[in-house]
Amino acid sequence: MRLTPARSTLCVIDVQEKLIPTIPAAHQLTTECCRLIEAATLFGTHVIFTEQYRKGLGPTVAPLATKFQHQEPIEKKAFSCCGSTSFMNQIPSSTETFVLCGIETHICIAQTALDLLQLGYHVCLAADAAGSRREQDHRIALRRLEGSGAVISTTEAILFEWCNTAENPAFQKMRELISKE
Repeated sequence: MRLTPARSTLCVIDVQEKLIPTIPAAHQLTTECCRLIEAATLFGTHVIFTEQYRKGLGPTVAPLATKFQHQEPIEKKAFSCCGSTSFMNQIPSSTETFVLCGIETHICIAQTALDLLQLGYHVCLAADAAGSRREQDHRIALRRLEGSGAVISTTEAILFEWCNTAENPAFQKMRELISKE
């Protein structure tokens, strides 16, 4: 499975105000999610973002929310994004692969990934842009998802794959994204 921007959809799952403080690598997760969103915009990749029960868990954290200025989150109560009709309706027909990031790896990300795989999509998880409250839950979820057919990758690897070649007109801007802290 090779990622291409036009056939990918980036799904940013539940990076919300009341959840993010519970994640050990919260700063890195937020940084890498921002990087993925900016790269998706740069390469013309479709982006969907969700919020789990916003009333209880709050809105998407500010660094990410500012990148979604012209887009509303899909609010959900099912743990899998696929349990939301709004989510399913926002999937472009060109999508073959979902790139997932967000919170929590072993709950909403895992259930979404498993459902997407069952629906026939390819799934790639940016492990450095995902997290759980407990590191053990994150690690085991990654192993489970890989064993189920998902590809475990990193943000930088995904960006280079979307770019494909140094001759891509967006290559220099992508390099700037990678060097940002």
